[in-house]
Amino acid sequence: MTDLRAPERAPTPPTPPRPPGRTRPKGSGSGLFRAVWRWHFFASFVVVPVLLVLATTGLIYLFRFELEPMLHPDLMKAEPSATQPAAQPYSAQLAAVRSAYPDATVVSLAEPREEGRSTVFSVTMPDGEGRDVFVDPFAVEVLGSMDPDTTLSGTAVRLHADLMAGRVGDAVMELGACWAIVMAVTGYYLFLRGRRARKRLARSGRKGAKLRGRHGVVGAVVGLGLLFLLVSGLPWTGFWGAQVQSLATSQGSSLWSTDHGAASSPLSTLDESLPHSHAQDIPWAQQKGDVPTSEVPEDTGGARGGEHGEGEVNVANVDTAVAVAEREGLRRPFTVALPATDDGVFSVIGYAFDAPSDERTVHVDRYGGQVVSTYGFDDYPALAKVVAQGIGLHEGRSLGLWSFWGAALMCLGVIFSCVTGPLMWWRRRPKRHGSVAAPRGRMPLRSSPVLVVGIVALGVLLPFFGISLLAVLLLDQLVLRRVPALAGWFDSV
Repeated sequence: MTDLRAPERAPTPPTPPRPPGRTRPKGSGSGLFRAVWRWHFFASFVVVPVLLVLATTGLIYLFRFELEPMLHPDLMKAEPSATQPAAQPYSAQLAAVRSAYPDATVVSLAEPREEGRSTVFSVTMPDGEGRDVFVDPFAVEVLGSMDPDTTLSGTAVRLHADLMAGRVGDAVMELGACWAIVMAVTGYYLFLRGRRARKRLARSGRKGAKLRGRHGVVGAVVGLGLLFLLVSGLPWTGFWGAQVQSLATSQGSSLWSTDHGAASSPLSTLDESLPHSHAQDIPWAQQKGDVPTSEVPEDTGGARGGEHGEGEVNVANVDTAVAVAEREGLRRPFTVALPATDDGVFSVIGYAFDAPSDERTVHVDRYGGQVVSTYGFDDYPALAKVVAQGIGLHEGRSLGLWSFWGAALMCLGVIFSCVTGPLMWWRRRPKRHGSVAAPRGRMPLRSSPVLVVGIVALGVLLPFFGISLLAVLLLDQLVLRRVPALAGWFDSV
């Protein structure tokens, strides 16, 4: 009989396994999710170190008024005594500083922020070094001095600004900040698109699922605040900030609230919130305006800082300036910039730490004691008003304790994200060498014109991001994909 059964087929040979670390997940070559994840992953190499520095130094800066008095109680604390129950005139305190530091130039004084604190005089030494001199306002005794840049908060400020590395450090911080903006945006995309996958992994008890979920939740909460902090910090950057300021001044505006008429500017890093302190060496939009000056009498007799001396005809001093500012309604405690020249003025800056809209400076004639001019928030260009309010929120001081603790929690959240991100990679890292275990995917640019427009616009608005992105793309196309070992190491598609 004829056998009607189909002939048996030869067994299919097994597919050889792919090399370790080179496995390509299904659909990873063009998936937008994996492509975004890949950019988020590699951006962290630049962003995480920068954000760790910014968040840690920002946290220190927030608590500077609590930390510094504890670290330097011998300089910053002063109590009344039975013989001296009241604070003495600032002219007497100024004379004590000049007696203790005869070769120094006194730049400004800052009234005690609260009871039991010393008066702070900022001086410039003959070698150009800036120092803060602390005076007991009751005993009129110089308690000592220190370089404000060497304090904990002073060091934090310098690291926060440019890693204490000048223009190179400033460029690194700006580059990290630009990519941090990209990282925050991509993080939101991953959080929203990956929520189902995270829930599925959490239900299955997958190793690292809980950490991944916490990283996403904290990132989602912190992300908007981080974006605000990054954008509000860009005006300080050496490239973006300088270019935007130049553009603003060419249009008759300005990013900054600096009163160009002040003959001197307080430089102490113990109170960087002063209206003048963020705009050193930055041109003012209204440079054609009149600079307030004192009317110099025919015989000044070598007037110095508004103090009386042989042959002098001036009648005003620092106490006069303080009295005038109080009469004009400025909030205390004041900061007083002293005249730097014979025709200079006393510039009294009112307290506006908790309300940038209260920023106001009164310029007082050093001879007659009359008000030469005033300058305040209402006189700022519209752009400068926005920046001033942004600075207040950035530094956690505009809305009282709400913004203070909000900024503190923001710093802690950023630190948490910077730690958990690398920890997630460490847990899923390849067991063998040959790959960094980066997500594999290509941006579907050809099929997503909106995505292309968005990337180009971001590159134009953030030139450091655009230039670095172009460099990375060229490196990827011309080098990494052409060298098999590098392509495997970076998990290129």
